[in-house]
Order: sequence, then structure tokens, then C-alpha cells
Amino acid sequence: MSAELSETCLKTATAAKKASRELASLDTTIKDQWLLESADALIAATDEIMTANEQDLAAAPGYGLTDASIDRLRLDAGRIEGIATGLREIAALKDPIGEVLDGFTRPGGMRIEKRRVPLGVVFFIYESRPNVTADAAGICVKSGNAVILRGGKEAMHSSRAIVEILGRVAAKVGVPENAVQLVGTTDRAAVGEFLKMHELIDVTIPRGGEGLIRRVAAEATMPVIKHYDGNCHVYVDASADIEMAVNVIENSKCQRLGVCNACESLLIHEQILADAMPAIAERLASRGIEMRADERALPHIPGGVVATEEDFGTEYLGPTISIAVVDSLEQAAEHIARYGSGHTEAIITSKIAAAEKFTDLIDSAAVMVNASTRFNDGGMFGLGAEIGISTDKFHARGPCGLRELTSYKYIVRGNGHLRS
Repeated sequence: MSAELSETCLKTATAAKKASRELASLDTTIKDQWLLESADALIAATDEIMTANEQDLAAAPGYGLTDASIDRLRLDAGRIEGIATGLREIAALKDPIGEVLDGFTRPGGMRIEKRRVPLGVVFFIYESRPNVTADAAGICVKSGNAVILRGGKEAMHSSRAIVEILGRVAAKVGVPENAVQLVGTTDRAAVGEFLKMHELIDVTIPRGGEGLIRRVAAEATMPVIKHYDGNCHVYVDASADIEMAVNVIENSKCQRLGVCNACESLLIHEQILADAMPAIAERLASRGIEMRADERALPHIPGGVVATEEDFGTEYLGPTISIAVVDSLEQAAEHIARYGSGHTEAIITSKIAAAEKFTDLIDSAAVMVNASTRFNDGGMFGLGAEIGISTDKFHARGPCGLRELTSYKYIVRGNGHLRS
């Protein structure tokens, strides 16, 4: 770690802390004005942003990016319009800051109020998707937090162009300087330096591969909101409607393959195996999904592959799914407890008692009943934009939107009250 890099990181975090104090009391109308005018400014600067993006795309092969990764990196007029729409949607959300969560009066007349406040400074580390730069900035500022953005080197030019535009609008409307900062270096040592700064940074949110998240969790000196992986399950109960099961499994697995809330593991009750598995297998095969199954499921899956122990705990993020047969709902819950990641699990059943039992037994951020795992998402829950999905249990769990980027404090109002 060079002294120069260390000093740069310290200046960035110090500036963010100062901005966070100003943001905590910033009027909602100013935050919303910034979001709306930033949306317009991004569209107006489409050519500027696309020129920066072309630099990233030109360098992408040298970073070893896959075709899918390059596609996620690519910006065009339509995608920039989508980024702008995201900011407008955040502006339309209710500002959580200042919300009174509880209030009561003590017998002596002292009034106590529990009020929602920002966390302070967010250090956000994320993958190479330029749209995430604007999303995270918008969510953090709307919730009264300053944010330090550390995007991937693959999108550095695109992210810098976006942040510069957000900064120009911030100066115009009165959002504090340094409310949104992009880490200007791609040196990995900078991440470690920021992770030491618990006195200046209130929370770190890593969004990326498991290796990155484990490194952050191990090195961070402040709280971390995270999920390591998304080994999500769909369990087909003995009473399941087969057509519903086929449709939900297809959507859970195939609607988008490389996302954390896609189904990676299928469990099926032995009583419905012979009737349901062929239809499920046919649908998955038609979508190009490789099925790795245990010895009981395999005879019902043309072209199936024998599953290994490792398969049942794998987040594939691609066209592969593991399949196991269980003898009971309780056995399904045990399998999920052993191999799952606490992200999203679903049951397909026609019995209320089975649904209630499943939701009681499963310890995950989201449990779906007769619905796709793909619904574990802030937008789909009606919560608005999110900065990630957490599998932690303390502070935030599930989609992390505006409210999850807040804490609370107590306001006590007396009239010369003294404690005896």
C-alpha cells in the first residue's frame, strides 16, 4: 500500500462522511429534483456516455470477459433511457428519512419518539454493469446516505461518465458535494484500505462473485450487508398442480439464468414423481437445461445426468439444475437446510397446511408459495429499487432498498425532567 493511495482513500472517505452529515437533513424535494434532473441529464448526454462505454467495450476482450458479460457492459440509447427511468422511479418512492416508527408518552409526561435516519456512508463494491452505478447512487442519496462507489475496472470509463453527470446536477440543485464518489483507481489494494475505515464508513455492500464477498466479509471492520450465493430451491409437494409446477419451475430457472434468485435445485415428492417429473423434464429440456438428478429421479428424465454431492450445493448461474426426490415435506426442508444458501425457496402445493409448514420450516430471506423464485426482488415486491439482496439476519434481510439503508434514533422531549 503506497502512502499516496492510502491518503487518497482517506480523503475520499472523509469527504463522504462530511457529505453524509449534510444529506441527513436534506429536504426531500432537493433529493427528488436531483434524481429527476439527473435522469434528464443522462439522456441528454447519451453520446458522451456511449463514447466512454466504447472505451470499455474495446478493452473488454483483454479482461477475458464472456460474451454475456460484454453484453451486460454494453450501453445504447435504450439502456441509457432505462437508467434514467430507474432514477425517476426512485424519485417517486416515499422518502423514508424522518419517518416516525413509534412514539409514546411516559407516565411523567416525557415524550419518546423513534425516528428513521440514514446509515451514513455506504461503501458499495459491484460488478461491471454501468446501470448499477446510477442505481446505487440514486438509492443511497434518496435514503440520505453518501456513497463511495467501487465498480469493476471493466466499466470504469462508463461509470466515470455517469458519476460526473450526477455530480454536475448535484452542484446545480444543492445536493452536497461528494455525496456520490467513484473510486478512481482500479488498484485492488484500495478496497482493503477502505475496509479499514470503520470510523468513516458505516456499512459496506459487496455485490459480485463469492470470492469478492468472502474477502470483504473477512477484511471489513464495519458491518457488511451481503449474500454469498443463491442456491435457490423449488419443492414440488405431493399435492402440487402439475401444470403449475412445470410453469413455475420453468420461470424460476429459465427467465434469467445468471441471477441470484434463479432456481438451481429442484426437489420433488416421491408420490408425484412418476406423474410430474416427465412433464417437468420435457419443459426444461426444451429450454436447453441440463438436469443432474439422483438415482430415483433419473429414470424419469431422458438425457439426465447422475448428480454428485457437489451438484446439490452448486449455484450454477447457467443452464444446469440439480434434482432430488424426497419422501416428505420435512425431508425437503432438511435438504434445503443442508445445501441451501438462505436466499429464496419455493413450494408448489394445493394444501394450505403444507404451505404453512414449509414457510415455518424454511429459514431463508424469502419463501414463495406457488410462485417463482424470481420474485425475490425489490421491484417485484413493490419496494422500489434495491442495492442488493441480503441473506444476513441482522439489520437487513432480502431486497435492500431505501428503508434497508436506514437506522433509527430516539428523540426524547421533556420539560425539565430529572431522573431520581
